[in-house]
Amino acid sequence: MAMTPLSKNGFGFCLTRMLVVRSLVRYGRIYLALWKNSIIREMGFKSNFVLWIVVEMIWFALQLGFIHVIYEQTDHIGSWSKWEVVFLMGVSHFIQQLFTALFLNNCTQISEHVRTGRLDFILLLPASTRFLLSLRQVDLGGFVNAGSALMVMGYAGWHLGLHPTLAQYVAFLLLCGVGVMIHYSLMFIMASISFWTVRAQGIIWGYYNLFNIARLPDEVFHGAYRRVFTFVLPMLLVSNVPARVLINKIGTPGATLLLVFMCAACFCVSQFVWRFSLRRYTSASS
Repeated sequence: MAMTPLSKNGFGFCLTRMLVVRSLVRYGRIYLALWKNSIIREMGFKSNFVLWIVVEMIWFALQLGFIHVIYEQTDHIGSWSKWEVVFLMGVSHFIQQLFTALFLNNCTQISEHVRTGRLDFILLLPASTRFLLSLRQVDLGGFVNAGSALMVMGYAGWHLGLHPTLAQYVAFLLLCGVGVMIHYSLMFIMASISFWTVRAQGIIWGYYNLFNIARLPDEVFHGAYRRVFTFVLPMLLVSNVPARVLINKIGTPGATLLLVFMCAACFCVSQFVWRFSLRRYTSASS
């Protein structure tokens, strides 16, 4: 009995869906194995694990102290009060530490993979090269520091008398994930420069310093600076938009849509740069 076009389309859809599910399950198992390896590695160097957590917490505390010093001289920065800025810094630190936990070490190692030729072996593995390069290691200390950021946000929210709804919490978490992806996409672009420069750590860590801009209220910037850090390097959107959602400072959905659009644009550009860079790679033996 011949299959009708409708039945063929239905069979093709079911087959495609089955292949997608199998692929997701396969990559989920790979990522779980990478997590297990990361835990074993971190537990092998417990003192280093604890030390970096302490260093990050001290650095965060110093930044909060700096805000306290500023607000001893003024009541507002633009329309942002002291505890609103503290809340913003907590959001920025939360997003930064999630990015650090998931992607930072992996992005900074790409240039070494290129320089030493280890990329040859990763290219031969039966999985997406970008997936393996981006998620090979997990920095568990980043999750601990993200927890400290949540405590700061909770304390600032208590001072502000915030009572967010469930919808606001969900939107906040989704937008934080979008912010993490923006940071990842931009740093992956910087890391791909190593195909030309061989060593790109300076460029990568220079970008990491731009996190400090994300901690500031967007109203601090004007003119060309604000346009650059909104539409070229969208640092002002990454933390300000999620923070505004919870403290009820976002008037229209325009900023939220812009953040999502910039995330998609940054990821597409990073994928284009990655493929273009990979075509240039000629392995360590040539």
